[in-house]
Amino acid sequence: MLVVAPACAVAQVEAHCVEAHRFMVEARGMAAVTEPDTIDDWRTDLTVAGCRVTAAGVTARTARDEAIGFFAELREDGWSRTPDPQDAPNEASLRFRRDGVDCLFSFYSGGLLGTEAEAIVDDARVPGPGERRYNFAAQCMPAAPAMPTGGASAPTGSGATPAGSGAPSTGGGSAP
Repeated sequence: MLVVAPACAVAQVEAHCVEAHRFMVEARGMAAVTEPDTIDDWRTDLTVAGCRVTAAGVTARTARDEAIGFFAELREDGWSRTPDPQDAPNEASLRFRRDGVDCLFSFYSGGLLGTEAEAIVDDARVPGPGERRYNFAAQCMPAAPAMPTGGASAPTGSGATPAGSGAPSTGGGSAP
């Protein structure tokens, strides 16, 4: 079953990714594709309409140094860690907030997603001698309030649905 959202709804959802996309393209010189995404937010146990930025860059630095540099520059660009990130720092996925939007930025390399967006950005950034390609995927959604310990509940008027409730999903999840 194909579900088509009105163009204005898609544009509103993709607006959550504007700053992440801008940062990756303008500040980092990466190739990036932004598209709608449905995110299973494990902080709140809700399925939330959001968007994904898939990006690729090239570097002569090690993967570790590139990831550290990316997150340092992200902070310098005005992003801050969310109040209760519950992210996966040992897996190079960190959650940041800016202008009312939460984004989970995930560092990876080597064609992890297998999506058309990933193929497009990888083709746009071909490593030269002594360089390697690296990728980031950012899943962005409206900023969520800090959740109390002991259970999650939907924020009133959020438009979110409980995860696993049968809402359509484009393969979001806690990390790309």
